[in-house]
Amino acid sequence: MALTACCRVGSIFKLPLDIAAKQSCSQRHFKTCSGPISSLRLGSIAYHQGPAAQFLLRQVQTPAHHVGHHNVDSTGHTTRAAEPAVANGKPAHTKSFQNVKTEEELLAGIQAEIAAKRLPSRAGPGMQLFYNNYKKAMLSSGRPDAEETAVRVMSMVFDRIMVQFEDPFTFNSHHLAIREPYDYYRFGQEYVGPLLNFSESYLGNLHLFDAMEEQLRAGHNVVLLSNHQTEADPAVIALLLEHSHPFLAENLTYVAGDRVVHDPFAKPFSMGRNLLCVYSKKHINDVPELAAEKTKANRRTLVEMARLFKAGGQFIWIAPSGGRDRPDPATGQWVPAAFDDSSVELMRRLSDDSPVPGHLYPLAVLCHDIMPPPPTLDKALGEQRITNYHGVGMSVGPQLHFEEVCQGIEDRKQARAVYSAAAFAAVEEQYKVLEAAVHGSKGTASSTAAVRLEQPWKVEKDAALVS
Repeated sequence: MALTACCRVGSIFKLPLDIAAKQSCSQRHFKTCSGPISSLRLGSIAYHQGPAAQFLLRQVQTPAHHVGHHNVDSTGHTTRAAEPAVANGKPAHTKSFQNVKTEEELLAGIQAEIAAKRLPSRAGPGMQLFYNNYKKAMLSSGRPDAEETAVRVMSMVFDRIMVQFEDPFTFNSHHLAIREPYDYYRFGQEYVGPLLNFSESYLGNLHLFDAMEEQLRAGHNVVLLSNHQTEADPAVIALLLEHSHPFLAENLTYVAGDRVVHDPFAKPFSMGRNLLCVYSKKHINDVPELAAEKTKANRRTLVEMARLFKAGGQFIWIAPSGGRDRPDPATGQWVPAAFDDSSVELMRRLSDDSPVPGHLYPLAVLCHDIMPPPPTLDKALGEQRITNYHGVGMSVGPQLHFEEVCQGIEDRKQARAVYSAAAFAAVEEQYKVLEAAVHGSKGTASSTAAVRLEQPWKVEKDAALVS
């Protein structure tokens, strides 16, 4: 019998996959599971804390058959939907941040929106600081159009943020990137792209990304077990891949934590990514009266994940640590956060129990410089966004085969821990190479027998110059 996984107090429970797959993501309850999956530390794209509790309650209680601009069709599958037209007395979209040419016009737009009461007064200082940080990053890049770029990009960002105050978007358990009528994927790329110093950025083991693409095109499932460093990780990953592997860049689905779906400053960037939305173990009880609803939402996501894996052709990113990396308090060095065994096991079981082949790869990402999180975990709303211009890196390791890694181990709990440790060790090994390349200024010379670093965007540029 095929099996899927559900977690209660960190344990993995076996359930018939065919039963789970029959329940669409629109259902309110995971009836075949007696325990909540909220205690499983799923990976998270750690965006800021959501708005007030009552707003969050409205979000998690929204019927799944009609959730904002994103709907579930008659088969129970998620579908892309255009932004709704203004109706039912809703105000028209503001034009304060459209056709903005100067810093003065941009900052005046913030004040105009506050004066018109379309923007909360407390948001004003945050938006101005947001702009100032981005402008500083652009100036440090040395680009001749630094100020113009800062104004152009941030006017675009503020325009999309205002949409969230006017007509808040609600994410479903499975969200598909919105590409029209407004391309939110390209929006995110245009915001993060100028922050990357591509001349000092590196991509490791391109041949393994080639293998992944072949597997996906054959209908297999591919899972990336990754560390997680910044809010910008999805854009960084896509930017590093889109020159050599655009198919992978645009088809990756991220297991995303609860902060991604509530903060109006973060939501526009999230709307351009494929997401599987969960409430992180770290935040499930932040508001006790909402814990039960969050648990139900997690159950819906687990059912949807089982359905997707059964269908095949899924490319999934997850951070088994459950949050962003932080610097070591003793040394100040940034290091990948340890993986949670049960999170790795969940993805392995979903992959193995699917009727189509599955492949798990360890992925290392180094990008904390461009958008560093606070040094410690902060649950409060209003985390300051700092941006910098810097090089980044990413490398993938060879596929992890459970039978090979855990050969001779009969105890299931021990085998689970050994497999998770092997995945984390592979991430650590690659991260050290990226650290030497980016921060040690060794570039591609830091490559090893296990990690070959390249700059495919440079090859593409050089080829264009020759032609």
